[in-house]
Amino acid sequence: MIKKFIRKILGVKNKSDAASANQKPTVLSHKDHGIDPQLVSANAIRITQTLQENGFKAFVVGGAVRDLLTGVKPKDFDIATNATPEQVKRLFRRAFIIGRRFQIVHVMFGQDLLEVTTFRGSATDGAPKDEHGRVLRDNTFGEQYEDAARRDFTVNAMYYDPASQVVLDYHGGMKDIKKKTLRIIGVPEARYREDPVRMLRVVRFAAKLNFTIDASTRAPIAVMAPLINNVPAARVFDETLKLLTSGHAMACLQQLRKEGLHHGLMPLLDVVLEQPLGEKFVTLALANTDERVQQGKPVSPGFLFASLLWHQVVEKWEAYKAAGEFPIPALHLAADDVLNTQTDALAIQRKIGSDMRDIWAMQPRFEKRVGKTPYKVLEHPRLRAGYDFLLLRCASGEIDEEIGEWWTDFMEGDSAEREQLINSKPKTAEAGPKKRKPRRRAPRKAAAAAE
Repeated sequence: MIKKFIRKILGVKNKSDAASANQKPTVLSHKDHGIDPQLVSANAIRITQTLQENGFKAFVVGGAVRDLLTGVKPKDFDIATNATPEQVKRLFRRAFIIGRRFQIVHVMFGQDLLEVTTFRGSATDGAPKDEHGRVLRDNTFGEQYEDAARRDFTVNAMYYDPASQVVLDYHGGMKDIKKKTLRIIGVPEARYREDPVRMLRVVRFAAKLNFTIDASTRAPIAVMAPLINNVPAARVFDETLKLLTSGHAMACLQQLRKEGLHHGLMPLLDVVLEQPLGEKFVTLALANTDERVQQGKPVSPGFLFASLLWHQVVEKWEAYKAAGEFPIPALHLAADDVLNTQTDALAIQRKIGSDMRDIWAMQPRFEKRVGKTPYKVLEHPRLRAGYDFLLLRCASGEIDEEIGEWWTDFMEGDSAEREQLINSKPKTAEAGPKKRKPRRRAPRKAAAAAE
């Protein structure tokens, strides 16, 4: 009783007070939030409507609501509901339950995939955890206000109902959007310990949204960054790929270095960025990636990681050649070394690794511009990716721009123009430097006559 009176005088709330305060969200009408219904996915509306017609609650949630509030058409739409995964699955013809750490339902409409999650409960104390406190499995379901408290950032903890066009805001996310502030829900240290990947998400969202990280949210990151090493490599790879394909890749990498989070992801990137050619190459590659993302074009993960790790390959390639290996086998050995190392660190998928290897292996072939070799290169299934990679090398100053110009003309030219390009190229130039033959001394009589 006395403690309660003191808290009342000092304005301090205990945990139960805070929890009950967050049970009642701020209700924002269309006039308050201004979301354009035309930006909402028709399939997201279809899912929420089906669930609601069957007696369940259903809302668009997370990043989709955040983007809608800022006038941006979301890339993905996630749905939150009080229906269990099994109940959701029964309502849709193409629905699949996935996930071990927390079960979700993938609902398919043609090629469009939407995630439906059941409201998560707040009871994580009994959930299995590793020795560092990371939650390994948590399929506890609960109420909507508990689900809101379990979300990572305030700007991602809002719920939009397309039917009533109402937004439910449990943690002041709308205010943080207006202030352009990224703030974690709950105690930052505890939330990072539950899932260290949240530290990477802080960086990604701050760079993508151009938001400032709240001081209390940012403070523990430098100390807790090593916890990312305990996260399965596959999850780290997925988050790294999201970061690099966010449309703000360079800003994300700079923020990662600033927060000290890059060591477990790509520690060798620091070495590359300290070298003039390497820094220019990586900067150009990421700028091209950002441009493609912003234009709505697809981005190849293989091309992206091949670009980031190329100078590491080059370094090992030169070392193998210096040790006496022929250029082509030396390149394959260098690629094997780099991929084996990075596969352990980042869990690069086999398909992506194969694409990276193909792109690297094509580079020496572009330098052979005689005979039938150029025509064989045109038949390579990874021609476009290899050619774009070649242009990056030219633009960064690694190789002569004339090579890229020649291949541009060759690829765009007709049969006659291609033949002319091949014939106009001196054949000796493609074979590399040759040993000079010793000069013959002129006969004595001829020399005397010349004098």
